[in-house]
Amino acid sequence: MVSFTTSWGRATGRLSTLVGERCRLVSPGFRLASCISRPPNLRHSNYTFSRAFTVSRRTSDEANKSSAIARRLKDPEHAGQRARLREFGLDNRVYVVTGGARGLGLVLAEALVEAGGHVYCLDRLTEPDASFHETQRRLLASGFDGSLHYKRVDVQDAKDLDWVISEAAAAHGRMDGLVAAAGVQNVTPALEYPPEKIAEMMNINYTGVYLSAVACAKQMIKYKTPGAMCLIGSMSGLVANKGLITSVYNSSKAAVMQLGRSLAMEWGQMKEFEGVTDASVAGSHLGHKRGIRVNVLCPGNIITPMVQKNFEDEPHLRALWESGNMMGRISEPEEYRGAVLFMLSDASSFMTGSHLVVDGGYTAW
Repeated sequence: MVSFTTSWGRATGRLSTLVGERCRLVSPGFRLASCISRPPNLRHSNYTFSRAFTVSRRTSDEANKSSAIARRLKDPEHAGQRARLREFGLDNRVYVVTGGARGLGLVLAEALVEAGGHVYCLDRLTEPDASFHETQRRLLASGFDGSLHYKRVDVQDAKDLDWVISEAAAAHGRMDGLVAAAGVQNVTPALEYPPEKIAEMMNINYTGVYLSAVACAKQMIKYKTPGAMCLIGSMSGLVANKGLITSVYNSSKAAVMQLGRSLAMEWGQMKEFEGVTDASVAGSHLGHKRGIRVNVLCPGNIITPMVQKNFEDEPHLRALWESGNMMGRISEPEEYRGAVLFMLSDASSFMTGSHLVVDGGYTAW
């Protein structure tokens, strides 16, 4: 069985329906009376409804295991067979993305929603960037199963962070993971670095990641939904970037990498999850013992607002960085969507305590 969920206002729009082994496109204005019917006394155009119909002879149990991504990746030659790549699906799972008001965090949050997740973006901005609202509208219009939310919170405030994350978990009765992307940078020579600025950066880039991970882990334990965390490190935690004087930033990212290994060791096998397997966690399709997996993504140079500021301050950096990797260019935030989806989904079910370097070959010379 496959269910389509949409809004009545879009019900007569472009809808792909499966007929036998072929996909038929219903043109705008086509009356869908044979597939769906308007509920009685319907007054509001944003009424959400779903209608299930048979597209193959799979059992309902098999259909329930198909992920949001898998349903969009049908093999056109075998449409009636079992869907592919279901291990990448995040159907109905709940995630927190810190630093999610804009930039890399927002791009990664969008990917999780497209995969079926309910995502809560946390940031210290009173209002998220205009790009957040644009992303939210785009996801809603596209009819993805997941949802995107914004909550204002400073990751340095443990009490507030615990409360916001607990509220998000309570709204769905679960918490499945974290993308810890909040971070700042300060380009200052070591001999001129104010001591108070060292503590400020470490409080955000390291302590904020630590507190976010702990707050999410508490909710994962409470609702017995072990899952995965992706801490955003950097290739700067492995090497010193050519021409960029950021000793404290580099150190903070190295600390995040070590934090990832330490939490993976501590949370990989927990008595709180005894008896919990993949099969007993809604949305999962494996049958293994479960803990909380923690890995670190180490991106290379990315075009983000923070990096754009670096280029404004030091125009020579762009050419230097482009020549510093094996691909001769700087990456876009969208190029990390797949890596994070892999790290949070069942596709990486045996991966923990690791760091994944995606840097265009910068550290491979």
